[in-house]
Amino acid sequence: MWRIVRAIAAITAALAASTGIASAGPVVGGQPLQPIAALDVQRYLGDWNQVAAVPQPYNLDCARDTVANYQLIDASNIRVENSCTTWTGATNRIVGNARVNDPASRAQLHVSFPQVPFQNALDGPTNYIVTFIADDYSWAVVGDPLRLSGFVLSRSPAVDAAQWLEIRAVVAERGYDPCLLLTSPTPGGAADIRPLCTI
Repeated sequence: MWRIVRAIAAITAALAASTGIASAGPVVGGQPLQPIAALDVQRYLGDWNQVAAVPQPYNLDCARDTVANYQLIDASNIRVENSCTTWTGATNRIVGNARVNDPASRAQLHVSFPQVPFQNALDGPTNYIVTFIADDYSWAVVGDPLRLSGFVLSRSPAVDAAQWLEIRAVVAERGYDPCLLLTSPTPGGAADIRPLCTI
């Protein structure tokens, strides 16, 4: 298991080094990641399957079936519960809070987790931006202002070939290098972990 985790970490580090993702500052013409004009929070609530993501240290233990669940607490706060199946087959789960930082669009939030150092304060800078949402709210692209994180979320865990091509195009249009996002295995979706640009 650790051999696989180390391999993913090494691939991520190599990709980051080759593309400059580790450099400070926005990566697209000096422009930070932009939010959608208006997020319908009620429609956004519920379960989302992670089908691709820029790997992060905190999710290297997740082998497959990564799901985020969002539930409304009040006008400014959303309960966040992330879960996944680990390399050993166990379930990994963490509960946090998403606080709206942009009342105009409601698409920029600060996500915090009490157990995570430096990310345990309810208030803080925006680190979760909904930069794309399908008209039917069936899938979304979210990330942080500098694009150091990025996630493709889907209501369904199943993603077909045509959807992958659409996802790849949107990710690139939003200023991400599709080679830096790795697929996340889900039932009916990706069966393995590989760069989005290879699909």
